[in-house]
Amino acid sequence: MEFLVEPREGMAPVVHLTFEDDESPSTAPDTLIDALALADNAGPDAPIWVHGTSEAHRSYLESNGFVSNRTLLQMRCPLPTTPSTLDTRAFTTDDIDDFVRVNNRAFDWHPEQSGKTPEWVNAELATDWFNADGFRLHHIDGELAGFCWTKIHTEPEALGEIYVIAVDPAFHGRGLGTQMTLAGLDWLHGAGLTTGMLYVESDNEPAVATYNKIGFTTHRIDTLWRRQP
Repeated sequence: MEFLVEPREGMAPVVHLTFEDDESPSTAPDTLIDALALADNAGPDAPIWVHGTSEAHRSYLESNGFVSNRTLLQMRCPLPTTPSTLDTRAFTTDDIDDFVRVNNRAFDWHPEQSGKTPEWVNAELATDWFNADGFRLHHIDGELAGFCWTKIHTEPEALGEIYVIAVDPAFHGRGLGTQMTLAGLDWLHGAGLTTGMLYVESDNEPAVATYNKIGFTTHRIDTLWRRQP
C-alpha cells in the first residue's frame, strides 16, 4: 500500500491510498486501519481516494462511517485496436484557445477537468512527458470538433494513456467519440505501446459503453471517500 497526501491551496488536502493487485483481501481492513490513522493527520475534512478498491475495503469503510459518492474506473485494452477513420493532426500552441473552449464546453460538469485556462495548458506543455504529436486534433469546417490527448507512462510499467478526450457538444451524435479514442490509440501503438489505458467516471454510462465496444475492460476501481459528520 502506498500513502500520499496531495496539498490543495485553500482547501483540505486529498489523501491517496493505493493498493496493489496482489495484496490479500483478508488483510485489507488491517492495512486500512493503519492508513486511516495516518490520514487523520491531514484533517477530518480531507477526502480519501482509495485506488484499487476491493469489496473488503468498501465494507470496512462503510461500516466505519465513511461514504463514497464517486467511483473511477481504470480501463485497459490491448493494442493495436481498430484503426480510426478520422483525419487528425498534432497540437500546436496556436490551438490553446480552441482547446480550452472545447474542453470547458465538454467538461462543464466535471469536478477536475472543467474550467481549464491557457495558463493551465502551458504548465502541462512544460512537463517532461508532453508530446505534441500525441495530442491529436480533428477539425470540421475549420472548427475544432474533438481532441484526444495521450500520455505515455514508463513506470511501473509501459502504458499508453488516453489522458483527456472530448468532442465539442456542437458535434455530438456523429460517432466522433469512438473515432477520436481510436485515433489516440493508433498513435500510442505507433509509439510502441501494447496496452492502452484510461480513466472514466463509473456513472458515465455512454462513455463506458463506448470503451467496452473498443475492447477496454475494467482493470482497477478507485473510490473517493469522506467521513460522515
